[in-house]
Amino acid sequence: MPDLAAATRGRILFGGDYNPEQWPEETWHEDVRLMKDAGVNSVTLGVFSWSKLEPHPGAREFGWLDTLMDLMHDHGIGVVLATPTSSPPPWMGRLHPDTLPVTEDGRTEWWGGRQHFSHSSATYRRYAAAITEDLAARYGGHPALTMWHINNEYCTFDHGDQAAAAFRRWLREKYGTLDALNTAWGTAFWSQGYDSWDGILPPRLPHYMKNPTQVLDFRRFTSDMLLECYVAERDIVRRHTPHIPVTTNFMPLWFGQDAWRWAEEEDVVSVDLYPDPRDPLGAQNGALVQDMTRSQARGPWVLMEQAAGPVNWRGVNHPKPRGLNRLWSLQAVARGADAVCYFQWRQSRQGAEKFHSGMVSHAGEEGRTYQEVKQLGAELARIAPHVTGRHITADVAVLHDWHSWWAGAQDGRLSTRADYPDVLRAWHRALWEAHLTTDFAHPEHDLTPYTVVVVPQLYALTDAAIDNLLAYVRGGGTLVCGFLTGIADEDDRVRPGGMDARLRELFGIRTLHEWWPLDAGETVACEGFRGTLWSEEIEAAEDAETIPYQGGELDGLPAVLRRGRAWYVSTLPEPDALRDLLARIAAGAGVRPVLDAIPAGVEAVRRGDLLFLLNHGREAVTVEVPGSHRDLLSGSTMRDEVTLGRYGVVVLQS
Repeated sequence: MPDLAAATRGRILFGGDYNPEQWPEETWHEDVRLMKDAGVNSVTLGVFSWSKLEPHPGAREFGWLDTLMDLMHDHGIGVVLATPTSSPPPWMGRLHPDTLPVTEDGRTEWWGGRQHFSHSSATYRRYAAAITEDLAARYGGHPALTMWHINNEYCTFDHGDQAAAAFRRWLREKYGTLDALNTAWGTAFWSQGYDSWDGILPPRLPHYMKNPTQVLDFRRFTSDMLLECYVAERDIVRRHTPHIPVTTNFMPLWFGQDAWRWAEEEDVVSVDLYPDPRDPLGAQNGALVQDMTRSQARGPWVLMEQAAGPVNWRGVNHPKPRGLNRLWSLQAVARGADAVCYFQWRQSRQGAEKFHSGMVSHAGEEGRTYQEVKQLGAELARIAPHVTGRHITADVAVLHDWHSWWAGAQDGRLSTRADYPDVLRAWHRALWEAHLTTDFAHPEHDLTPYTVVVVPQLYALTDAAIDNLLAYVRGGGTLVCGFLTGIADEDDRVRPGGMDARLRELFGIRTLHEWWPLDAGETVACEGFRGTLWSEEIEAAEDAETIPYQGGELDGLPAVLRRGRAWYVSTLPEPDALRDLLARIAAGAGVRPVLDAIPAGVEAVRRGDLLFLLNHGREAVTVEVPGSHRDLLSGSTMRDEVTLGRYGVVVLQS
């Protein structure tokens, strides 16, 4: 099976989405000149080109794409060729209304935007397969082709009749009998028992709250249906070009896809990443997505999209200050990316995203954006021979599971403030600020490579996952779990005792009496720190070590428990406290940062034998790095210390 190395060929892929159909042909030649000047070696073509390629049913207009494929090859620029199936032409919805998705309250989502397709529509799938087949047959042998890009940002939910029929088929395959489904869904509650498969619908808008397990299964079904669409197109292009790797681009921490499962079906794992330039935690959020994507890829990965400047979909869309685009791009490389790409090459003059930045902004060649892109292209070319294909070793794993997230996101939960992504970010932030490089892992993955495993929150756990955690600790690993972990099984059935008994035994919890969620702005005092968001009324086993709550209803009860190498944290400590706690636990297990005394705001990551140092602050800072090192970016030799200016980066080779 081809991998990313087959596409990079020792380079860091650099470029982005190219939409030449928006421009007259004379602009294409100007684009190529600017691409060559900026060091662009890869463009993605065809993502939103379906109506251009098939202007009416069955027509094929490939001449313009022939010209572009040849033009790219003539100038040494590789093409990531996309199937255009994320945005069907208007004629499809007009002629075939069954291809349009329907919302939970019965509204049709019409053409005029994008992603307006029903994943369960046989008509849509037939047209998608036909255009994919013809693209693969025509361009599979073209020398410019380096990778296939299937669809774009799969994210469509559908509650219509097509989806309802497919949902029933999916449920029949999963459960076999209505009795099994009724048991799994707990339909004895609220008189929801089903006597016929035909009575089952997607979780459409009800009078009151929905059945949580029905919603959970519908989320699983949606991920599976979208994956079927991807696999169908992937198999077509793979049949024509078994030597060319295939990918599709994830969105960061996207709710609608089980990306662990999806990644198993990809030759190359790709992600789109758009941190807010004004977000003080933008770099940490970027690191989280990068760590997760690298872990799904099990090695180098593709940053398929980022913004060279502002986006256009936030309330206020701020540009990136000078140097920030370079810093965040090199952060991705530090954390395993072998491709740094953008949406898009040239900023559009019309359409919904004309204020979303491009590598060439409205300011043109002389604009700051293009000049910074040009500098970055030269630097990526300089370091590529030393970086591409190299892996990152982490001693710490953060566990994450989409099914647990979906289950915990139900309407009837105890606190909407205990939002899973926020909890996950808080724990990853603590590890990031402690300068501990982390992988992500599924709770049923092999955890033996890791010295410390961290579980910020996994509300629903399978028996296999729980057994895996117990075996990990028995095997000598250190486990740290946050609140609301192990509460329910895979059917969202609350475990007896409010937490799985095996986990209570592991952590030294005799009884979990009650959950005490906290209001906005409310905190609880604990010995040595303050907790936020959540607290719990727990009775500890006699042999458990504890850090108690102080004052209030929970005075003297354990906020943190430890039994051997297993820790349980029943609140969310304030950021500094959580960082210090995890750093102390990691150090006790023998895990330490790659450098001692790393200043705040500096990120240190080792990729292979290279040390990346990134200054996320606006002030210069000095970092002690014993020994003599060469900075691959500047070519300078540095001894014992490195000074990083505003948003400064060095890539050190010893």
